Amino acid sequence: MRIVSILLIALLGASACRVESVSWPTTGWKTSTAAEQGVDQAELQKLDNEFARGDYGYVDGFLLISHGYVVHEKSYEHDYIGLFSSAPNKTPGPYNYYDFNWHPFYQEGKLHTMQSISKSVTSALIGVAIQRGEIPGVETNALSYFDGYKILDDPRRHRWTLRHLLTMNTGIQWEEVALPYTDPANSCALMEASKDWTQFVLDQPMAADPGSVFVYNSGATQLLSHILKKATGMHADAYAAEYLFKPLGISNFYWKRTPTGHADTEGGLYLEPRDLGKIGYLYLHGGVWEGKRILPEGWVETSTTVQTSTGSDARGLDYGYQWWVERKPGGPAYAALGYGGQRLVVIPELDLVAVFTGWNIYSTAPLDTRFALERLRRMTKKQ
Repeated sequence: MRIVSILLIALLGASACRVESVSWPTTGWKTSTAAEQGVDQAELQKLDNEFARGDYGYVDGFLLISHGYVVHEKSYEHDYIGLFSSAPNKTPGPYNYYDFNWHPFYQEGKLHTMQSISKSVTSALIGVAIQRGEIPGVETNALSYFDGYKILDDPRRHRWTLRHLLTMNTGIQWEEVALPYTDPANSCALMEASKDWTQFVLDQPMAADPGSVFVYNSGATQLLSHILKKATGMHADAYAAEYLFKPLGISNFYWKRTPTGHADTEGGLYLEPRDLGKIGYLYLHGGVWEGKRILPEGWVETSTTVQTSTGSDARGLDYGYQWWVERKPGGPAYAALGYGGQRLVVIPELDLVAVFTGWNIYSTAPLDTRFALERLRRMTKKQ
């Protein structure tokens, strides 16, 4: 019995040491060299040179965090103003992707557009609300939060749960990925041009049973904005500031609002790359920050494992709770992805977080996620 007690104490002590050894970047990231954190400096420099030459278009930032230390941080200058002035397909209104006051930096400052990475942060906010007891869970009926809205009479819609919204299995008829966002026929563009985004989404007809098919749908995420306000009494941006960003030490951000005042949870968040890295680090540590649980037990694991197949997605990615999950057995990576090349990549097996920003909306495709994963693993000798 005494031997068992000694072993138990030793194990608890080792566990405590592991917890204490975590470097929390609440007040700022510590820095280290690539070599000290197990990253191949030559491979890292090679990728940096490729970005600097413009080999992959308009990548404007690359941040690498290994074992809790920033080991590489570089920005790359591009003449976005000149590019915007010659853009052939400018779009009108406040969501003009060719307006340099909004894209890719907010008012030419340090805050970078996150685009659909906003969706992954919104998913985290749903988790926070569940942890705080303000939302019962993901099986909660979604339409219970929409009193006062006109709801099309289709019994399939009344079966929506929060899980269906999180996994984009709503069954709504929605056309987004096959059309450019500058195309006025794009469902997301139509939503953003409407006076009430929530009602626009609710007005779309059903095309399938909830849970039966994955269809990428920014409108589903926008419904979560209304649900957060209804459940917590706070708009998503204010709720994030108090219960997600504040514990992580994130104070500088901007979040667009829709015409009816809701936060644009499908694409309106602006963050600095180092602060986006904190979101990845929170997930890398299971939703715990400095010993305090921010996200429910198991939330990160569920959010970043495959909840629905994307079918023939050429990137080799499936979908969790508003996170993209690598289609790879054994230690897969996961990512938050945004239009134009915003990438937050987390590789748990390597204790690695990477942030890429850019604005590839011209002739060059955004940074390929499989390419990024391959190069990151090559840097750490893990294929």
